[in-house]
Amino acid sequence: MAYNKASEERKWRLWKEAEEKQLRELGVSEEKIAQLRAYDWEMFNSDRRYYEHHAEGGDYLEHLAASEEESDAKTVSDFLSGIDSPVLFRLLSETDPITILIALRRSQGKSFAEISLEIGLSENTAHRRWTRLKEKIKKSL
Repeated sequence: MAYNKASEERKWRLWKEAEEKQLRELGVSEEKIAQLRAYDWEMFNSDRRYYEHHAEGGDYLEHLAASEEESDAKTVSDFLSGIDSPVLFRLLSETDPITILIALRRSQGKSFAEISLEIGLSENTAHRRWTRLKEKIKKSL
């Protein structure tokens, strides 16, 4: 997934407003709060530049793996039907079912050890297939 600056900036502003409210309640001076805001904004922009240059298509699968509760898919076909991007859908449709199953299980938060036991591949092989799929997606998106 591409880095969404507007969304991240909105999150940062909400976080910053809550933090500043707490600081004011604790009696921190407005000058210190302004200095902290400037520093945090500089750090946000530094992080933003990094993520904008390093966010690529393979991050989509990492996002799925990180959001365990968001994945309702139980089968490979459910997983594929939940893909919004036509390019990603086509690419995954052309991928072998075992690799898709690995992606599905990673989206459910399973470790490579759990996946390898389930599908009968070594942990190394499951991880290698996952890595190759991510590289394939990065190249096509």
